[in-house]
Amino acid sequence: MQIGVDQLTSHLRQGLVGLYTLHGDEPLLVQEAADAVRAAARARGFTERSLHTVAGARFDWSEVLAAGDTRSLFAEKQVVEIRIPSGKPGKDGSSALQQLAAQAQGADATLTLLLLPRLDRLAQGSTWFGALERAGVAVQIETVGRDALPRWVAHRLGLQGQRVAPGAQGQRTLQFFADRVEGNLLAAHQEVQKLGLLFPAGELSFEQVEGAVLNVARYDVFKLSEAVLAGQSLRVQRMLDGLQAEGEAPVLVHYALSEDIRALKRAKDALAQGRPMPVALREQRIWGARERLFERVLPRLSAATLVELLQAAHEVDGIVKGLKLPHWPSDNWQALQRLAGLVCMHCTAPAQARRGPV
Repeated sequence: MQIGVDQLTSHLRQGLVGLYTLHGDEPLLVQEAADAVRAAARARGFTERSLHTVAGARFDWSEVLAAGDTRSLFAEKQVVEIRIPSGKPGKDGSSALQQLAAQAQGADATLTLLLLPRLDRLAQGSTWFGALERAGVAVQIETVGRDALPRWVAHRLGLQGQRVAPGAQGQRTLQFFADRVEGNLLAAHQEVQKLGLLFPAGELSFEQVEGAVLNVARYDVFKLSEAVLAGQSLRVQRMLDGLQAEGEAPVLVHYALSEDIRALKRAKDALAQGRPMPVALREQRIWGARERLFERVLPRLSAATLVELLQAAHEVDGIVKGLKLPHWPSDNWQALQRLAGLVCMHCTAPAQARRGPV
């Protein structure tokens, strides 16, 4: 059975199963979910805990299998925790996990807790993951996106009896908070806790939040492309400034931007050849949030515009590799700012404003 992380607390109140699989890339939320399972297990008499970290293909699974196969009448109830940081158990691990899944269905004295990173569709369709999902509860832990971050902050404030002002003022406060902590959910959690220590329960003013919340945002170069495609020019500028301050390589930033431009051009060509939008995007391995962005952006971009953007990306490629070109800033980051700004501008222009071939 697969459930969302928001359903885990109510599930644990109803009782425990023998196997829990947590998979996601947000360390704070994974830790909180694992803590909730451990606490529920302790409350039900699971007093022992063994921890196993799968560090490579040569990992010896026999100890894990032995720990999970506790059949003695006098054995202590225990939690067997298995961490697979790579998310790839390998051939031996796949067989072992299927065996653990079979053991878990009949074990009263052992609770198996498996921690995995975010799994792609291929991994979630694997035999070993299917066995884990059928034998117990799999909890998919999604990353909190930028759009959802203000609501997440408001919810966390509410858990400690605090809130922001209603209406536009409160939205401004939450947006400010989100800007300061974007990409760093653990720091966001810590900043919320700090507000709980600094101020009493009740309503927080913008000035209180502004004075207390540190700028601890961390920017992911691949999240940058989502902001660019969404046409969020101010956020893009802030992210590029942050990436530069963090010492990110300009070549990697350029790669992320140019890959999106190339994917847009290939998808546009596929549409011109008569392929339906879902097929065109699937061929470019575009799905999830990026799929929705591409669906919105592609009708706004003509083939001629995409050729121009490809040429601009080619020129900026030379700049980040040390070339000097006329009509472009010589500074790597200024050139990247201009390229990102061009894509933002075209992604937000009305589709009907475009003329010429599509």
